[in-house]
Amino acid sequence: MQFIDLLLQHRSIRKFTTQAIEQDLLERLLMAGQAAATSSFAQAYSLIRITEGTTRDKLADLCGNQAYVAQCAEFFVCCADLARNQTICQQSGISSDPGYMEQFIIATVDTSLMAQNMVIAAESEGLGTCYIGGIRNNPQEVSDLLQLPDFVYPVFGLCLGYPAQDPESKPRLPLPLWVMENTYLENLIPDEIKQYDKDVSEYYKTRTGNKKSTSWTEQMEGFLSKESRPHMLEFLQARGLAKR
Repeated sequence: MQFIDLLLQHRSIRKFTTQAIEQDLLERLLMAGQAAATSSFAQAYSLIRITEGTTRDKLADLCGNQAYVAQCAEFFVCCADLARNQTICQQSGISSDPGYMEQFIIATVDTSLMAQNMVIAAESEGLGTCYIGGIRNNPQEVSDLLQLPDFVYPVFGLCLGYPAQDPESKPRLPLPLWVMENTYLENLIPDEIKQYDKDVSEYYKTRTGNKKSTSWTEQMEGFLSKESRPHMLEFLQARGLAKR
């Protein structure tokens, strides 16, 4: 398979077989993640590999009763980590000044790039993947469970395993709606949006056997018209992150 074709066929997998991932392959996936770009060479991330069944079950519940968190071959909690580098500075007698928004952004972006490298590498080996944003539903409980220190926060979870389903890829926005030249264009193209809404509705009809036919615009109305984890700001600032 050509590499670009692999990227274009990405989909989230939520049903996995019981087949384990070989340790050698798992280590190569971790190394692929580590090879991702990192701002200022900070490598400001940590992975918590969850191997205890009871911990997996608790996390599945905290993420919103997502059963595949407990059922996939491997589950990781991907954390933005500014604590490790501060500890290294302190041990070396070097001063540090944490709490800046830019540091928080760097750590979050580093974590995302690392995880996406892992996902692409995993899919190239025939594995299925699924990001779990629900890890932020109860960030304090997750942090307590995993004993995360200050200046570390769980960005998302990541399921890895061999697929037990073969879903279609979700249709993405047409290029004219998000690729602009030289300046930002606020005037969107109604016909493009209308066709995209139709494509998304057809995708959901096919995936759910006509039980769901939501358009993308309808989804965005729900996304933008309700609170979205308002607890996160207070949680992050209590951990010393994004304070200034």
